Amino acid sequence: MVIGIDLGTTNSALAYADGETVMAFLVEQAVQPNEVRAEPLLPSFLYLPGPKDFAPGATSLPWDENPTWVTGALARRRGAESMGRLVSSAKSWLSFAGVDRNEAFLPVHAPEGVEKVSPVAASRAYLEHLAAAWEHSGQTPLAEHEVVLTVPASFDAVARQLTEKAARAAGIEKMVLLEEPQAAFYAWIAKHLDWRERVGPGDRILIIDIGGGTTDFTLIDVKDAGGSLELERVAVGDHILLGGDNMDLALARHLETKLPKLDAQQLQALWQQCRAAKEALLDPENTTTEQPVTILGRGSSLIGGTIKSKLTREEVERILVEGFFPHVPLDETPQRARRSALQELALPYASDARITAHLAHFVKQGGAQPTHVLFNGGVLQAGLVRDRILNSLNLWLGKPVKVLDGEDLMLAVARGAAYFGLARQGKGIRIRGGVPRSYYVGIEDAMPAVPGLPPPMKALTVVPFGMEEGMSHRFPGRKFGLYVGEPVEFRIFSSTERRGDEPGELLEPMPRDLRELPAMEMTLAPTEKTPGGLVPVTLESHVTDTGVLELFCVAASGDRWKLEFSVRERKA
Repeated sequence: MVIGIDLGTTNSALAYADGETVMAFLVEQAVQPNEVRAEPLLPSFLYLPGPKDFAPGATSLPWDENPTWVTGALARRRGAESMGRLVSSAKSWLSFAGVDRNEAFLPVHAPEGVEKVSPVAASRAYLEHLAAAWEHSGQTPLAEHEVVLTVPASFDAVARQLTEKAARAAGIEKMVLLEEPQAAFYAWIAKHLDWRERVGPGDRILIIDIGGGTTDFTLIDVKDAGGSLELERVAVGDHILLGGDNMDLALARHLETKLPKLDAQQLQALWQQCRAAKEALLDPENTTTEQPVTILGRGSSLIGGTIKSKLTREEVERILVEGFFPHVPLDETPQRARRSALQELALPYASDARITAHLAHFVKQGGAQPTHVLFNGGVLQAGLVRDRILNSLNLWLGKPVKVLDGEDLMLAVARGAAYFGLARQGKGIRIRGGVPRSYYVGIEDAMPAVPGLPPPMKALTVVPFGMEEGMSHRFPGRKFGLYVGEPVEFRIFSSTERRGDEPGELLEPMPRDLRELPAMEMTLAPTEKTPGGLVPVTLESHVTDTGVLELFCVAASGDRWKLEFSVRERKA
């Protein structure tokens, strides 16, 4: 049996493949005080209860009579009512290099006295809940199964490594990481056994995945491989921290103009209330045209009272479509706003909220036109959003794209992950593609220093775009000087656009289109053979089966130093 887990920004889910059949797992969770129910989704929310939040035993679970935190549906519900104790968007924080993601700082706006948690700990809590519910259902522990855990295609190596760390802390030992857009496409394949009749050689499939925290774009080509079809992932978009969270905040900011002045905690509560109202109004089975929004006033509920407003369907549709999905020309590029030097600690959301502008840039950058589109993610459950994106694509392209009907957009990633587990066992087709970006290590120029100027940098290609998991590259023809026994900094760069750079190719001068990742700061330990100082070395790169990038420095003595992406961030 293989397990697929979608560790989502807004919801998490688990699916499993028993034989060759993929099924969704119903997750037991507290949905109300003293009420536990099995649901297909586990909302990715963590509530840190105070001593008077719940009566004794009100949050008990079948496997834990007194949980420290509340996870899932009840956490989401109570967090929308109470201010300052709700952890949300942990997955987005997990990808933010500007903070120490192992540090306990969530919720950011928690009042004094609330014990905070780290993004890694919150992610671990969701996975622990899934694992406990799975085992309580009578199944053998997740530690005994192969688990396919999904991540955004745009997650860098550090974010992937931290996801693995959270999973191992939750007791998941045998895991493989899979990009979410690919998982969505695997779910489509699993649902359509006749998929070879729906796409053919020369087709290019655009996957648009808009979830609670991120927007991901991926291109997959269909090729003829000796009479059979082959799938290859040929492009992945940049990391775009833009999704349902931004839309919910836009609705909250809209309502805020109609209300008395709110403090930070009240705005957080309004944000969560708008999320619930938006989901209700966009539900195709809901016929109501407005939803009430209520938050606590300042002070206690008896003294401060409550602040009431409402959100209408017309407001939701207008703000979402005009603000996030306006029609733009194909040559549009996302705008970069100048940021203030100082701001409150917050996620680095995309400065341009127009998802269609990001999509236009990706489509134009991708070269060949997509022939099909597959939608995925909670935001795209709204038909008006799918229609607006489809209209934009058809305005840009010479030939209308065909929509690949998927399954439940909330469960597709988990189900596709389970199918991928089967494919790894030879029971399904696999998408080729490998690493979704090129990686480079900075090489300092050996020319003498010039006063007032930093030494020029070059970039050595250590991982080319598309390098498959499990592969390695060695560069014996190039030797570099490595400082051993003293603090050093390795500068790492990446690019989703440069796909022709060969492994071992030295780019000089440093191209301006490379994106620098958090620096790796360390002191390489001397050995008996290498006592320290400047040591000649060659480099080797390796991509593990879980997609983690490793770089080795190899001395002539045989000493090897393994470099891993450090979770310590560069200090200003």
